[in-house]
Amino acid sequence: MNFKQLTYFIAVAEELHFGRAAERLDMAQPPLSRQIKLLEESLGAVLINRCRNATSLTQAGERLLERAQSIMEQLNDTRLEVKRLGQGAEGRLRVGFVGSATFGILPNILKSYRATYPDVNLSLIPMNNAKLHRALVTREIDIAFTRPALVDNDIATRNLTEEDLIVAVPDTLDSGGRSVDLATLDRPNYILYPEYPRPSYADLVLDCCEAQGLDTSRRVWTMDIQTALSLVAIGEGICIVPASVGTAQRNGVRFRTIRKPLGVTTLALNARIDEQGVHVCNFKRIAQMVARKAG
Repeated sequence: MNFKQLTYFIAVAEELHFGRAAERLDMAQPPLSRQIKLLEESLGAVLINRCRNATSLTQAGERLLERAQSIMEQLNDTRLEVKRLGQGAEGRLRVGFVGSATFGILPNILKSYRATYPDVNLSLIPMNNAKLHRALVTREIDIAFTRPALVDNDIATRNLTEEDLIVAVPDTLDSGGRSVDLATLDRPNYILYPEYPRPSYADLVLDCCEAQGLDTSRRVWTMDIQTALSLVAIGEGICIVPASVGTAQRNGVRFRTIRKPLGVTTLALNARIDEQGVHVCNFKRIAQMVARKAG
């Protein structure tokens, strides 16, 4: 028994007429009759009662019709599912990101992707750069938004946005305006993240401060930007953050530009070079489109 024979049998069983079934299948009646006979012989059961004035199904034929229709329905569902997966319309995509990405274009990228591919299951996983790198290499995630870009011969990277560095200060600090001269602050605590592993975004900040001769000897380490901003809010120190972070209001914190520009930070989109799946390609295309519009 094969799918072609099942197709022939379903047509005859539904039409209960060999002539009409043959027309439906766009074939001659004798070959159709032979195929049904071969099917009955292979199964060892009579499926169709052939009378001069009427055609009916035997009990075996009724059971086979029920099962055959179910099989064909499952086959069609499978074809559609596989096609949608192949087109990237269904499936799963695992996206890792640094915490600061949520203040920039990442939400718009996710909204655009969900609007275009609503049936793809998105897994969103916050990590620091080192964990994102490891997760990409071990295939635990498919896409990584990092700051800065990952450096690896097996990873393809595209810079999406470049932002100035600004400073988050306690709202009790009188900065004398919308900008802050870091050199005039009285040896503040620099709240840095992540504490480990290194190098990381914290090293970018330290390098920029060192280039301007700023004293960063008093350091408070934490693991993520949310905790860092919470520490700023209680007056524990100041924190250098990407400019996009300053677009969000936070109690106890003021965001100020730096009077002598400290430097820039880049948000990068990373994926494995050998990952050519349609879901990743579609996501990268939408991310780049959103970045161009935002730029």
